[in-house]
Amino acid sequence: MPEMYFDVRWPDGLTQRCYSPSTIVEDYFTPGAAYELAEFVERSRTALGIAGDRVREKFGFFCTGASDQVARIERTAAAYGDIGGAKVTVESLTGADGNPR
Repeated sequence: MPEMYFDVRWPDGLTQRCYSPSTIVEDYFTPGAAYELAEFVERSRTALGIAGDRVREKFGFFCTGASDQVARIERTAAAYGDIGGAKVTVESLTGADGNPR
C-alpha cells in the first residue's frame, strides 16, 4: 500500500507529522487548507478508517498504525477543545518517499 504523511499545524502553532497507510487522505485534506478543529478530527477518523479497511482488504488485518494515528489526533485535539474557532492547517501531504503530493 502506498503510505502517506500529512503534516498539520495545530491552533498554537505546534506541528505534527501524521501517518496514513493509504493515499485516501488526499481525498480528505488539501495542503494549505485550514479546518475547524472538529471537522479536522472527523475527516481524520473517516480517512484513516478507510485506510485501515483498505489494509484489511489487501492483507487480512486492520492497520493498527491508522487507528493509533487517530488516537493521537484525538488526544492532541482534546487539548484545544476550549479554544473557540480553533483551526488545524494541513501543511503538506507527502508520499513515503518524501515527495509532495
